[in-house]
Amino acid sequence: MTTAFRTLDHVDVKGKRILVRVDLNVPVENGVVTDATRIERAAPAITEIADKGGKVILLSHFGRPKGRDPKQSLKPVAAEVAHVIKRPVGFADDCIGEVAERAVAAMKPGDILCLENTRFHAGEEKNDPAFVAALAKLGDIWVNDAFSAAHRAHASTEGLGYKLPAYAGRTMQDELEALGKALEHPERPLAAIVGGAKISTKLDLLGNLLDKVDVLIVGGAMANTFLLAQGKNVGKSLVEANLVGTAREILDKARSAKREIVLPLDVVVAEKFEAHAPSRVVDANNVGANDMILDIGPRSAEQVVSVLVRMKTLVWNGPFGAFEMEPFDNGTVEVAEAAAELSEAGKLVSVAGGGDTVAALNVAGVVGRFTYVSAAGGAFLEWLEGKTLPGVEVLRVK
Repeated sequence: MTTAFRTLDHVDVKGKRILVRVDLNVPVENGVVTDATRIERAAPAITEIADKGGKVILLSHFGRPKGRDPKQSLKPVAAEVAHVIKRPVGFADDCIGEVAERAVAAMKPGDILCLENTRFHAGEEKNDPAFVAALAKLGDIWVNDAFSAAHRAHASTEGLGYKLPAYAGRTMQDELEALGKALEHPERPLAAIVGGAKISTKLDLLGNLLDKVDVLIVGGAMANTFLLAQGKNVGKSLVEANLVGTAREILDKARSAKREIVLPLDVVVAEKFEAHAPSRVVDANNVGANDMILDIGPRSAEQVVSVLVRMKTLVWNGPFGAFEMEPFDNGTVEVAEAAAELSEAGKLVSVAGGGDTVAALNVAGVVGRFTYVSAAGGAFLEWLEGKTLPGVEVLRVK
């Protein structure tokens, strides 16, 4: 798989200035990083390049500033990088110009420097050639290790790849290998779980997956629109009534392509959407007028698990219910535990991603037991939709 991409195995970094695009867009509260997952994932590439005598210059965006904003400085994040990798990390108050150039010029092989938020400059998101050139001036080689930002054609995520020799970092490499195994060259049969609230945000995804998978398992509030399309009552559940026709088309397409679509058989309903609201399990055909569907029921969870037992590969995006609220996390947790067990036993290649999905798998406590869990949100979704990711394309061996 990785032969299609240039990686750190194909470059000698010793003594060179290596611009490493990482994703340091992490949650920060009162100057403290509250979730260091993305930093931990970037650590192997950073330390490997430093250990091989490269000068590591970290580039990242942080938040959505409109110009320079001290509240969106990467300085506290750089301190957390140092804490995670247990090495000193320098910091420069700008990512281009004299400040950055001086800081880079003072580096010795093995040093690590974090430059200020690339989005303090409008040229970053515009992929402005002058801004790309100012960044390129600071490095000899560009390493992209930020798959989570690869769906954006920005200066630091794509533009640099056309100015400097470009390579995939280790996180990017892991991601491309895992995703290739899951959708491009999967062991079959292949199933996809697509959950979450809205069909409207996942139309491209459902269309692309139907062409590729053997079984499509639909969960979350999205399934309500499909149940409505089958003529079932969904009470006061979250539903996209204007997309019932689209749901019917997807069901028809699946039928003619001989693809299996799995929808809930039974559901957990409540009259209020709040923690520990009185709830009950009903058949999917028997949802009352005042009921809200908030999770799949035990028969539905069993049905999904029985499908997974037949599969060799699973791609998962989106939860089955309102997992952030008990008891509406049961369906997601049960399926996640089964997928984790099958993965550990070597019977299933399981690849999951997307913000809500990762949060749900954390609730289930199974993130480390899946084959691969992507920390990328939008990029993972666009990849599943079959879209070209600019930050990945620029790394391909031409």
